[in-house]
Parts: sequence; structure tokens; C-alpha cells
Amino acid sequence: MADKKPTDKRTDMAEDRTAMANERTFSSWMGTGLGAIGVAIGMKAVFGAFEPTWAAKAVATIFLVIAILIFWQAQQQACATLSRLRETDFEAKSGKSFILLAALMSIAAVGTGAILWSL
Repeated sequence: MADKKPTDKRTDMAEDRTAMANERTFSSWMGTGLGAIGVAIGMKAVFGAFEPTWAAKAVATIFLVIAILIFWQAQQQACATLSRLRETDFEAKSGKSFILLAALMSIAAVGTGAILWSL
């Protein structure tokens, strides 16, 4: 096994940095989605004082839908970045973890909506 050339090592390090940046970006998108869920939950305070309550619940539902869209857009972008990295010799984690997390967060958002509508 021959030693790698300095340019190969730099390329490997750049791919590592790109993979880590991809994970940080995905995490940031998840946080933004959770923020949208937080706004939806915050609408609960409006439910008691606002009539009709279905209007406040509908607005909260819009934020939950936005959160779900954010989760899936984050997953799509993260997997697209991974697929571009796989075109080289870089071995990144599977995109399945991004898909699983987006799915679980979406289920949690739907559950939050169900609870909010039942109040």
C-alpha cells in the first residue's frame, strides 16, 4: 500500500469537513423545525382566549405542517450531499439515519397536532 500524495490527503480532509458540515446543517434544519413546533405549541395559550378556537388550532397546524416540510427538506438536502460525496472514495454514513430522524420528527409533529386539536 503506497502512501497517499499530499493532494489526496487534502481531498480526504475536505470530504471529512464537508460531511461534518452536512451533519451540522441537518441538525440546524431539525432545530428550525422544532422551533416551528414550539410556535404551534405556544398557540395553545391563545386557544383559551381566542374565539373561535378552531382558528388558532388551524394556525398552529400550519406551523406543524411547516415543521414537517422542513424535516423532509433537510433530509433531502443531506442525502443529496451524501450522494455527491459518494462519487469519490469518501465513505460517509448511510442516509438512512437522516430519513429515520425526519420520519420520527414528522410523527412527533403529527402527534403534537393531534394533542392540540383534542384540547
